Amino acid sequence: MLQPKTPFGRNATAARDALHAATVLHRGTRAGTRPGRGAGGPGSPQPGMLELGGVPVRLMDFDDAVSGIIARAECSTGRPLGVCSANLDHILHFGAGGRWAGVLGQASSVEWLTLMDGAPLVSAARRMTSTSWPRLAGSDLIGPLLDEAGRRGLRVGFLGGSDEAQAMIKRKLAAERPDVAVAGWWAPSREVLGNREESRALAARIKETAPHILVVGLGKPRQELWIDEYGPQTGARVLLAFGAVVDFLAGRVRRAPAWISSHGLEWGWRLMLEPRRLARRYLVDGPEAYFRLLRTSGPWLPAAEPAPSRPTPVQAAGHTAGSFVPAEVAADVAVLAVTYNNADDVDALIAGLRQQTAAQSLKVVVADNSPTGETLQALARHPDVVAVATGGNLGYAGGINAAMRQAGEAGAYLVLNPDLRVEPGAVAAMRHRMEATGAGMVVPVLLDDDGSVYPSLRREPGVLRALGDAALGSRLPRRPGWLAEMDFEPESYRHAHRVDWATGAAMLIHADVARAVGWWDERFFLYSEETDYCRRVRAAGASIWFEPEARMWHERGGSGTSPQLTALMSVNRVRYAEKYFGPGRLAAFRVAAVLAEVLRSGKPGHREALEALLSSRRREALPGATLQHGSAAAPPSGTIVIPAHNEAAVIGRTLTALADVIGWGTVEVIVACNGCSDGTEEIASAFDGVRVLHVAEASKTAALNAADQVAKAWPRLYLDADIEVSAEAVGQVLRRLAEGTSLAARPAFVYDTQGASPLVRSYYRARMRIPSNSQALWGAGVFGLSRKGHARLGSFPAVTGDDYYVDRLFGQHEKAVLETEPVVVRTPRSASALLGILGRNYRGNAQQDTAGGTTARGTVRQLLSSVRGPLTAVDAAVYVAFAGAGRRRAVLSRKTASGWERDNSSR
Repeated sequence: MLQPKTPFGRNATAARDALHAATVLHRGTRAGTRPGRGAGGPGSPQPGMLELGGVPVRLMDFDDAVSGIIARAECSTGRPLGVCSANLDHILHFGAGGRWAGVLGQASSVEWLTLMDGAPLVSAARRMTSTSWPRLAGSDLIGPLLDEAGRRGLRVGFLGGSDEAQAMIKRKLAAERPDVAVAGWWAPSREVLGNREESRALAARIKETAPHILVVGLGKPRQELWIDEYGPQTGARVLLAFGAVVDFLAGRVRRAPAWISSHGLEWGWRLMLEPRRLARRYLVDGPEAYFRLLRTSGPWLPAAEPAPSRPTPVQAAGHTAGSFVPAEVAADVAVLAVTYNNADDVDALIAGLRQQTAAQSLKVVVADNSPTGETLQALARHPDVVAVATGGNLGYAGGINAAMRQAGEAGAYLVLNPDLRVEPGAVAAMRHRMEATGAGMVVPVLLDDDGSVYPSLRREPGVLRALGDAALGSRLPRRPGWLAEMDFEPESYRHAHRVDWATGAAMLIHADVARAVGWWDERFFLYSEETDYCRRVRAAGASIWFEPEARMWHERGGSGTSPQLTALMSVNRVRYAEKYFGPGRLAAFRVAAVLAEVLRSGKPGHREALEALLSSRRREALPGATLQHGSAAAPPSGTIVIPAHNEAAVIGRTLTALADVIGWGTVEVIVACNGCSDGTEEIASAFDGVRVLHVAEASKTAALNAADQVAKAWPRLYLDADIEVSAEAVGQVLRRLAEGTSLAARPAFVYDTQGASPLVRSYYRARMRIPSNSQALWGAGVFGLSRKGHARLGSFPAVTGDDYYVDRLFGQHEKAVLETEPVVVRTPRSASALLGILGRNYRGNAQQDTAGGTTARGTVRQLLSSVRGPLTAVDAAVYVAFAGAGRRRAVLSRKTASGWERDNSSR
């Protein structure tokens, strides 16, 4: 930020004191949003700074702002300084949740100074610091800045406004400020500003005039974006993003009377003067920005985005420009493509990729889903391309996974549609953006055959966006973002910025992120798989960036079109909602999806989509993964072991949930009844295809080892008798273990707290927010081992907490938590039952922590970082209370509990 030669002035000490008080005030709601990294460093509250609506704002008085800006204009070293004023419109564009959030950040080639403008921001700063701060609008600062520039002989340039407005400013400057040395005047059209080459040429012409200060009045957010991208090329030391200044200097817009401005009503004055231009800003976008201001304001805690480790450029042995390296050799980028009858497309794709190899090493792996051999024959003309026949049509997600298994080591993985033509330099531009921003994924510009930009950028699906798209479709493309999933705004495709997700035609994924996120979800087959993958990238803490310098030509519809595919697209949107939405949101989203198809039922494919949404039979008939001969993909093989001690109340529902798995005929299911004195054995024996063992000793360990001795198939899934797991989840875990990419794995799980007391529900809400709990094998009541993983285990030892023991045998890279249909874990219903379970768990953990170390300290850190407000703070306190009581109970009991300890309240 600004480092003026003059100090902050008389308010500097008050600012620091106030910011300290604000830190204490907001600690309960903002603690953990950015991890601390030492006093004064990233994560520490910064004196003289606030975050207002997600925008870092410098608190300054008027004189310090003017002197600091002028000081930077006279400085010839360092990055140029960009100055902008933050109001509600700025928060809408650059604040939390805005399209351009994070663009004006530390990775920028311009150093940004954001000053406070707008009555709502001034009021928020006063509340947080107990200090009155002035509004520093560009229209107020420009006069004193010009006066100082005239006195110091600094050259000033003016960019923006019309020729007529600039002529008026010239006359006023000549009459009122004759000492100001004007470097030049530029009034480019929107077409020039929207063209990258012409903008570069414009910046070069400005540089020839050697300006110290460049006043940029292009309107928000265009002026900030243009400065951020082209400002350094102008040679100006200070660039002022003062949008309305041109009209104010020209006298075309009258300033509001002082009493209106002092009462925070200047917006009403401007709306009265320019209703057509400003109605949307103040009446539609303003309330949304004001809500962001209230929701995301507090002390500024700067922290660089956690960047994936930058991959070291790979100098592959024998690599030459124009050729690809073998799959077994590490490369800068591994290209993954999935083909389906694309014999006519692959030559153009590969030719474009060969042009990328001068600056980096590439390997290319193609997974072919085609029913004929024509595509593989076309690929055979390129012997340095790895072509893999999948043996059927596994869909896009399944094909990517198949290619990934063959790809080997790379710094990043580039997923491409086979019908793309890659422009020279595109891959290098995406890698540069990834390295500059620490992005986990980068997506390019997609161009249609006529050269127009395809609107490939998307916002996270939601109910309101689904309703907006259902009612309006592509009409009113500039409607608010909360009413549209697709981003139609042309400005979005001219500048780099973060996005929620993008169409899956082209995605560069950092290798570390690919490993953290795991496999693509094959349940989607085609459509919405990229939505799901991008959500998981963001959930892993990585960002997704759009790079306009990377251009690829895309022949849309490469997957073909048919009524069934149209229906599958709609159904998969609902499947995505089923995976992530709660019951209420899911029901509303279904209504929106049905409404969209009703409104379009006269168009091809949409009647079929409506029928599929309303009929499970129609839905099941939609395209899915198939083998070459046309049958459904072969089910996996393996063994499911269920230890059971007096589980008559629950064993029936557990085995009923496995009916489809038993029906595959490839998975043996063993129920190891140990010390049972109720009807567990009789109930389990009534299920065809289930083998029941009688183990005399009432011991879970004995039951597990007895089942292992008689089981024949691998991999193996160990399932508690009260856990219901779907066939889909079983299949994904067994397939993952059979592939050998993981030695141990489990499906995702969710807690069912229905019927539990408020305190128990609060405890489990907090527990689910602790990241480490979702990354370990324990806690779900189910985990799986490959043959190699089981060899490391040997046999189950006599300890409480077999899943905790197994989890500690494997490194994080050796085990996986898969994004499957979640297993439902029923929690204890009462506080006393929960304490009993916790006492047993902590006692078992203590048995295994032979060094005496625990993860309590790390758990507390993660728990505190999950606090987002009063409710989550209460949940965290409840969690700590239960954990403390449970540990005390474990210490007091000491001796091993008799019998099979368990929670009976949920059975």
